Amino acid sequence: QVQLVESGGGLVQAGGSLRLSCAASGRTFDNWDMGWFRQAPGEEREFVAGIRWTVGTTYYADSVKGRFTISRDNAKNTVYLQMNSLKPEDTAVYYCNAARVGWNVNYWGQGTQVTVSS
Repeated sequence: QVQLVESGGGLVQAGGSLRLSCAASGRTFDNWDMGWFRQAPGEEREFVAGIRWTVGTTYYADSVKGRFTISRDNAKNTVYLQMNSLKPEDTAVYYCNAARVGWNVNYWGQGTQVTVSS
């Protein structure tokens, strides 16, 4: 059973930084995409950033390009989201996602709250 456990959320002032972590367990993740999504109150969940586990190719939403960086540590089975130059509109619950490439298989973490004050 795949488990994803997020950590690292919190309260930060605009312009500040946070690093989220997602510890993945339950299997190996070759040929999986790992990603971060977020959901603000009253809004749909939206894609933030993704990484192809095996080759390390990264993808970003336009709204976070140049400010957020996704990375992974294969040895620790952990995915990170470094968030810099945070804005109040980045406030949301951030969710880690694991999706098997080419299969309709998805797993989600429990989410971690990020609040950016102006």
